[in-house]
Amino acid sequence: MSNIINLRKMQVGQNGRITSVEGKGEINRRIRDMGLIPGTKITIVGRAPLQDPVALRLSGVTISLRNSEADHIKVDIE
Repeated sequence: MSNIINLRKMQVGQNGRITSVEGKGEINRRIRDMGLIPGTKITIVGRAPLQDPVALRLSGVTISLRNSEADHIKVDIE
């Protein structure tokens, strides 16, 4: 059974696999250029004190995303 949620709702330490990127135009290109494409495994490694941005780890790299970007990504959590 899959449990698909928005990346913004993931908790620190939680793992998942990207199922879709739903942004349009420039935001979609920016997200995909960072390697956030369907099938990619990610782990949430931290959040700023006000919950924005979120730090995540994928393919041995840690990146940060604004919540406005994370809203466009759906993840199947483990």
